Amino acid sequence: MKEAVNILIVGVGGQGVLLASEVLSETAMKHGLDVKKSEVHGMSQRGGIVTSHVRIAETVYSPLIQEGTADYLIAFEISEGLRALEWLKSGGTVISSMTRMVPPITTIGDYEYPSDPAGKIREVIPQRQNT
Repeated sequence: MKEAVNILIVGVGGQGVLLASEVLSETAMKHGLDVKKSEVHGMSQRGGIVTSHVRIAETVYSPLIQEGTADYLIAFEISEGLRALEWLKSGGTVISSMTRMVPPITTIGDYEYPSDPAGKIREVIPQRQNT
């Protein structure tokens, strides 16, 4: 595994995003791989947005995934998966729960929770595969 596998995990506070990234990281390290991860969990205790970058390879130099390079996007909350699609590379894989948990941050400003986030993901993915 010369090239890093980039895994972006997204969700809402309390869903286990940070635990999932820790389990994934520990498992990879037990198999002799290098792992770097970075987490954003500002208001996670209040149900806010949580994001974790996990990079796995023989040698990893940076914990951050660049936009458009995630091999896997794992979404514990469906609209967070939709919001994070820009991070997925062409040919990347989306694994998403269908759970709808409206993060409190979405009630601020002009954001409106999508009526069909899974449908929007299905619309975007084929277009991303052809780029």
